[in-house]
Amino acid sequence: MTKADLVEATFEKVGYSKKDVAEVIDQIFDTIKTTLEEGEKVKVSGFGNFSVRHKKSRRGRNPQSGDEITIGARKVMTFKASQILKKSVNSGS
Repeated sequence: MTKADLVEATFEKVGYSKKDVAEVIDQIFDTIKTTLEEGEKVKVSGFGNFSVRHKKSRRGRNPQSGDEITIGARKVMTFKASQILKKSVNSGS
């Protein structure tokens, strides 16, 4: 599902104009992004949790040459689905 599909599905359910629905969805995504950039967690009840983890630098290996390299420290975003979402996906409803 793309963002356009999400806008279309929401438009059909709530009846607002597509432009208004697209603006609301964009604002939601921007708020989630900004919150994660600030290092805070985003918890959506019944859906799951988004968070940012810090990974330390580590040694790696170039698969083409076999040379050892250092993989720099970085931040990674994680998502953990709620039990409600997991149950819904597994039941097929």
